[in-house]
Parts: sequence; structure tokens; C-alpha cells
Amino acid sequence: MMDALTIFAGTANPDMARSIARALGVRLGACQVERFPDGETSVKLDEPVRGREVFIVQPTAPPVNDHLVELLAFADACRRASAASITAIVPYFGYARADKRDGQRVPVAASMVATLLQTVGIAHVVTVDVHTPQLEGFFRVPVDSLTAVPVLADAVRERLSEGTVVVAPDAGRVRMATVFARRLKTPVVVLHKQRESGTKTKVLHLVGDVRDRACLIIDDMISTGGTMAKSIEALLEAGARPEITIAATHGLLLDDARAQLAHASVRAVFVTDTVPVLQEDWPQLRVVSVAPLIAAAIRQFMTDGSLRALG
Repeated sequence: MMDALTIFAGTANPDMARSIARALGVRLGACQVERFPDGETSVKLDEPVRGREVFIVQPTAPPVNDHLVELLAFADACRRASAASITAIVPYFGYARADKRDGQRVPVAASMVATLLQTVGIAHVVTVDVHTPQLEGFFRVPVDSLTAVPVLADAVRERLSEGTVVVAPDAGRVRMATVFARRLKTPVVVLHKQRESGTKTKVLHLVGDVRDRACLIIDDMISTGGTMAKSIEALLEAGARPEITIAATHGLLLDDARAQLAHASVRAVFVTDTVPVLQEDWPQLRVVSVAPLIAAAIRQFMTDGSLRALG
């Protein structure tokens, strides 16, 4: 069945695409991506895809809009070249946070992006630890959100002290924290926060006991690091040991995220490769690959298998 698929790598994360193709024992499809001086994106397929199952690997990593338009162009090229089906592998779905109207005159951008993806012919979307599960409701095509929790839990297990507690930085991550805790056999603590702006949050109170215990703070993403920094402060004020590990699926690490996490109590920061991690000379940073997970999912799609087998 692998003979019937073609995997194209967008420019957002070509290393991941190569790792996925290698895990499946196939080569990447030949293509060209060019950006004109005015910012327009041009995509050209250098091999036929007629009748083939096409997978486009393209997270909407920063710059989000450039990579989104590139994904749309890829899909449109494949549709016009008569691909049998087009699956978008979007490990990080950047607009998932814009899932509702917080004001009266704002867009629901997640719904808008879903419409765009379907309009250009994408018949299946695969993502990893999507920020808002209700994103699926904006699509009329199948959406599969894989989870990096098993991979991250295995990576952090040996670095955790006995008695460590898993910390959800907000109510929205309780489910994720619970899965971590079940796999690591630890209790769960929840921080309740209030978002003051797009980049600032305030921790209101803590549910659970962290006194004299090491903490593993989990999240689906680290953007500017503000949420993590506030969480660290709240945990230490509540009596937690200055022994904190951080694990998040998407390591965007924008602006001064590294400075926000440069706290003496932080022992390690684990992220995956859903987006390229460009930080260098950061001894605490560990990058775990989810390419094998995505490759396994593609194998299941091609053989009509079940994703339950992926854990």
C-alpha cells in the first residue's frame, strides 16, 4: 500500500517530513516552493500525483500565515493534478485557539481556516494535541488529533523524582494532565488562571497540594512562556520544591520564552518537533520526535487500520 502514497514536505518543517518518509520507507515527493519578492507563494509539483494518496506535511508554524497559504497552494496543486485524496498533516494547527468570538466584532478564525482547507480539496486533516478539540466541529471532513503525551511521558519518566505531581496550568489542560498522571502514576494539581491579554495571564488559585513536592508542568504549547513563568511562581509560593520539569507538545518558544523559563528551579524543558525548535545552547531543552507517531498513523490510514493501536 505504501506504493500508492506520495508525501510532500512544505517549508515549515522539512526535517519532520523527511523523518516521516524515512520511517515509512518511502521518498519525499519532488516539488519546488518559491516566494516572490512581493511575498506571494508559488508551489510546483515535479512529479505526477494522479490517482495517488497524497500527504502534505506542513504545520502552521511561525510565520503562520505564510505557511498556511503554502499549505493551501500545495493542496490546490495536488487537486488540480488529480490526486485521489489529499491529507494535510498539520502537527501544529496555529489557528485552533481562535475557536469562538470573545467580542462582538471578531472572526472565528479557526472556522475560517477550516473552510479554506476544505475548499482547496483537503479531504482529511491530521494534527497533534490540538489546542481546542472542538476544532473538529468546523470541518465536514475527518479530523484526527494524535497525542504526544505517551512520547513525552516516556521521555520525562526517568528524570522525575519520587512523589512528583503533574500540574495543569489551567482548566483547559486538565484532561491532558490526567493522561500524563495516569501514565506516570502521579497525582494531578490544577492552577486556575485568568487571561489578561493575548500574552499575559494571572494565576488566581491552586487546587491540590504541592508542598515539598517536585512538579511536572504540562501544556499543549509554549508560546511566549508567560503561562509557564506564572505557573512556576505560583507553585513555589505554594511550597513546591524548586525542582520543576516542563513538558509541552508544541515548542514555539517565541520572543523571550527562553528568558521566561530561565528560572533556577527549572530542571528540564521537553518539547516535540511538531515545529522546528531553533533554540541553541540551551542545556535544559530536550526535543522529542513525534515523526514515528505520525508515520504510524499514516500506515494505519493506508491499511484501513485503527488509530487506537497508537495508544
